[in-house]
Order: sequence, then C-alpha cells, then structure tokens
Amino acid sequence: MFFNTFVMRKLISRLIAVFSFALAALYVSGQNSQVKFTYSGEGSRITIKANIEKGSKLFSIKKFGDDAPINTQIIFDTSISGLLKDSLIERGIATTEADATFNNTQVTFFTDSVVWQQALSLDKKDSFVVKGTISYFVKTGDDYNNLEESFKVSVKAANPANHHDIATKGSLNDNLKNKSLLWIFLAAFAGGLLAVITPCVFSMIPVTVSFFTKRSKTKQQGIKNAFYYSASIIIIFTLLGLLITLIFGPAALNKLATNWIANLVFFFLFLVFGISFLGAFEISLPSSWTNKASEKSGTGSFWGIFFMALTLVLVSFSCTGPIIGNLLVLASQGSFVGPLVGMFGFSLAMALPFALFAMFPGWLNSLGKAGGWLNAVKVTLGFLELALALKFLSNADLVKGWRLLDREIYLALWITIFSLLGFYLLGKLKFHHDDELPKNDFGVPYLSVKRLFFAIATFSFVVYMIPGMWGAPLNGISAFLPPYGTQDFLPAPSSSNISTHDNSGAAGPVKYVKELGPYEPEVVRKYGMVTYFDYDEALAVARQTKKPLMLDFTGINCINCRKMEAQVWSQPEVMKRLKENFVVVSLYTDVRIPIPENEEFDSKELGEHVNTLGEKYMHLQASKYGAVSQPFYIFLDGNEGKLAPDGYAYDPDVKAFVKHLDSVSDEYKKRNL
Repeated sequence: MFFNTFVMRKLISRLIAVFSFALAALYVSGQNSQVKFTYSGEGSRITIKANIEKGSKLFSIKKFGDDAPINTQIIFDTSISGLLKDSLIERGIATTEADATFNNTQVTFFTDSVVWQQALSLDKKDSFVVKGTISYFVKTGDDYNNLEESFKVSVKAANPANHHDIATKGSLNDNLKNKSLLWIFLAAFAGGLLAVITPCVFSMIPVTVSFFTKRSKTKQQGIKNAFYYSASIIIIFTLLGLLITLIFGPAALNKLATNWIANLVFFFLFLVFGISFLGAFEISLPSSWTNKASEKSGTGSFWGIFFMALTLVLVSFSCTGPIIGNLLVLASQGSFVGPLVGMFGFSLAMALPFALFAMFPGWLNSLGKAGGWLNAVKVTLGFLELALALKFLSNADLVKGWRLLDREIYLALWITIFSLLGFYLLGKLKFHHDDELPKNDFGVPYLSVKRLFFAIATFSFVVYMIPGMWGAPLNGISAFLPPYGTQDFLPAPSSSNISTHDNSGAAGPVKYVKELGPYEPEVVRKYGMVTYFDYDEALAVARQTKKPLMLDFTGINCINCRKMEAQVWSQPEVMKRLKENFVVVSLYTDVRIPIPENEEFDSKELGEHVNTLGEKYMHLQASKYGAVSQPFYIFLDGNEGKLAPDGYAYDPDVKAFVKHLDSVSDEYKKRNL
C-alpha cells in the first residue's frame, strides 16, 4: 500500500511539472528568447553556437528524465539523414546539479555558452543547405521556458588539401615562416663550421686543396676545380635534405620529434655517438661504399670531383653524423622545407674552407697539424653528445610520465658530465687517443691559455647549475630542463597550488589541471598568472571577463616555447599585460591524453584519426591557422574572430611582443565599443 501511494505521488508531481511547462510554453511563445543562436557550415560540419544571457540556464542535449524530457533537442531535416556522420558533439562548461522540481534528479545545463557540432559525409566538391529545428528549454529564475527555433545553413565540404600543404598555404604568415627558416639556416651553418674542425674533416683540407693546386695546370683551373668540389659537397647534403623533405611532411616531422619511441631512438644514437667520440670505438660506413666512391673519383673532370666529394662525405660520417642528427631534429621543429634549408646551411659552411684555401693556398701554412687539439675537440663533442642524449631521454620520459629523469636527477647528471669535461680540459682526465700536454723549456707539461679559458667556462656553467638542485629557475637553460613541476628534491609548486581564480574573479582552470599542471612554466607560477588547458573552458572565461583570448600552442618538449617563456614572458612589461589584459590557454600539441570517444574524428590536415588531446590541438592549429610549429600564438575575441591577421611565432624580441599585445588589445577595444 505504501509503495502504491509513493508511486502515485511521484506520478502526480511529474504530471504537474509537465503541465506547468506546457503553460509556460504557451506564455512565452511570443516572448524574446534568452538565448541567441549563430550558425555556420564549413569543413563538412555544422556548428551551432548558443550565447546565454546572464541569469538564464540552457539545458544540455543529454536526457535526464523519461517523464519530463526537457533536454535540448536538435532535429535535422530528414533529407540529410543519410549524410549525418557520428553523433552530435556538445562543447562548453556544463554544470550538473540536483533539481528539486524533479525530485532532485541530476540535470545538466549551461550558463554562458555552448557549441554543438554535427559532422556530415560530403564529397570534396559538395555543398549542401541543411535545415532543422532546435527545441530547447531555458530556466530563468524559477520559470522553465520551452522554445523552438528553425534554422537553415549552407555547409561546404572540408578542404581536400592534405597535411603536406599546411606549411605553404597562404594563411601562414610568410614573415614567421622566414624567421623559422632563417634560424634553422644559421644553426645549421654553425653546425657546419663545427664539423670543419673535427678530425675527420679538418685533416682533409690541406690534402684535398694541395691535390687540386698540384693537379691543375693554372691557378684559375685549381680554383675552378675547388669550386666544383665545394659545390658537390653542397649538392650532396642538399639532396639529402630534399629526400627527407619529400618523405616527411611538417606534421609528421613535428610528431616524430615529440614521439617517445623516436626520442628513445635518438637517445641511444647520441649515446653511441658520444661514447665513440670519447674513443671507445670508431663508427664508419661500409668500406665498399667508400671504395666505390673512390674508384669513380678518377673519371671525368666534374664527375670525378663530385665522387671525391662523396668520398669525403662518407669518410667523415663518424664526425659529421652526430651533428647532422642534431640538425635534423632541429629542422623537424620547423616548416616543410626545414631539412632542405638546414642541409644547405650545413654543407655551405663545410664547403667554404675548401674554396677559400684553394683561392689562397698560402693560408695552408697557417693551419695547425692534426693532433692533440683536434682530439680534444672530438672528446669535448663526446661529452656534449652525452648531455644531449639525456635531453631526448627526458622527452620520452615526459611524454610517457615514467618520472625517470625528474628535474633534479637530470641536473645532477648534467653537473657530473660537465664537471668531468672541465677536468678533461685541465688535463686531469686522459683517453687512449689523447696526446700529452705540451711541455715548456723545463720539460714540464703546461696548460694552454685557450684550454684554461674553456675550462673556466665549463666550471662556471657547473656552478650556475648547482642552485637548480634546490629549486632555482635557471632561466638560461630552462628550455633544456624538465619542467619545474617535476622537481622532487625539495617541495615544488604542484597543480594544487594553482590559483582557483584569476584577477577578475573568474573561476580558475578545472580541466586537465592534474595532468598538465606540473608542466606549467615556472614564470607563470612565479608571478601568479592563471593559465587554462582547455579551449572551451578558457573561451567561456574570456567571454565572462570580456578579455581577449590568447591561444598558446605549445608542447611539453618544445625548446623554443621554454625560451620564449623564460626570455619574453618573464619581462615585467610582458607579464603585466598577459596577467591583466588576456585570458591565456596553453594548448599542448604533444600530450597523449585520450579524449572522449564521441569527440574523436579523422583529420585530413594531419592525415590520421584524432583520439588524443595533443592531436586535437595540433589539428586545430593546422586546420584553422595554417601552422604546425610551436610556439605559436593566436589572439581571438569572444566570437572566436582573430584580433590580428597573422599568428605570432617564436621571436625573443620583447619590444616586438609588447607591441603585438598592445595592438591586439586596441583591436579588441574597438570591436567592443
């Protein structure tokens, strides 16, 4: 009897609720809606945005009651039912709480904005007009309003361009692309100069140049042959860059640079090269390759010289291989033509000495002979290779979350490696291929002034790193260190210490704080700046606080991102603007955090199925802003419109960044007058 009474009461309460909603619907049928809808159709999907007036609640599309289905419903015309792809996606900051009207049933609603997206299966040339109806419920105060709105939107198919076109499409800022390529060229050129003073290459200069000058009948012919030789070196290395460019696209290279397996491979390669440079063994390519190239060097004028250059490239691989490996990793962070530009810069620097010494043979007499100092260079490179190997291991460690190389452990290893390098430069360590130190007139070994200054620089670097064991930020090398949040030696700021409100009183970050909070830049923690890790969450806060939204496309393993944060963000004039005038969201493109299954999709720009947060943000950057490298900053208004025509890439010029921030702020104010 008690059970029947309870059921009757529940049924009566539901009937009363439904009846009240029906009366409310009749009452507000002619009233203005508390929700403003906007519609767009692009990329084979329909996007519906709902902006909700303050004090109102728009219910989610999720069902929460069979007897009173007051959830929002989006109904598409039956003519496109066969084109609907996957399920309807809902994005926004939702609130779930008990509603007393429905016996404290948990209901889900939005108070600021919400976005719905529906993917369509369209051919690449298709466009379609889609009609439909939104039936939605809004609660304002204690009143529930049942409203309906029809819509019609034209949908265009997704751009068929594949991921190889991203870096060259017109939407990418050419100035930013050129800056990135210039940096790659200069770094590669410096690497080529470094390769010249390795024993494998340096010892070949006098032999090769003397061969040209003696073989040539005239000085002009000798210069011409040396020019052919130098040009052949450039052609060989540039062809290698072209081959890499054709095989890999920009997104693939960038992903390779952040892939944990690839980083482990790089770690083992650099470890082996480092041990080889220290003299444990020699790395060389198959002798058959060298022999065949040497045989061809006797044919024809140009082709004979070309194969002489190829012989040099093969013979010197044990010295140039590690430097080229570093270069390819650097080039993978750049644009589509990064490897091409990098290899050109590297080969140009290697070829210059051969051309110059052929033009001025007298300079050969000033060259030092191969011996002790060249071996010292090689061993020094070996120590540097070991230090760089740890960086690749750290990249894999951060991606997988193994916590093998936390910040203090990484620093301890670097302090040890560079201390041993310092002792080596002082002559306190010897390897089997090292010469004795030179002796003075009294037969006593002495240290040259050059080696002394290199030792001073090395030990100074060690002393600089030591405070980092106790939490010092070490901004000068922060780009190469694991994030400050991994520090375990002493208690370090954790995600729980992140402020829960920004300086405008808006709610602080909630989504992905636990997963990404430890990777937050030290400068952000130091100045108490609030950053978000979810696009929709940050967009809602930007609308609430009426501030521009700054998209910070970054990565856990992004070296230039750390440099930008340490050198530019940390400046008072920059931090003041970021903290007070913007809502900043850090979108990590290299994290492997899974996204909900109903949010997964296929990305034509990346050429893969997107199922992680990092891939989702990489797709966003590539598809909407035409870039794939980090750091990359985009500034939006509350309607997701760009506040500057181009993005802002890595540029450590503080004044330029301040000027850009001010121009964005001014544009935002103009749009909101």
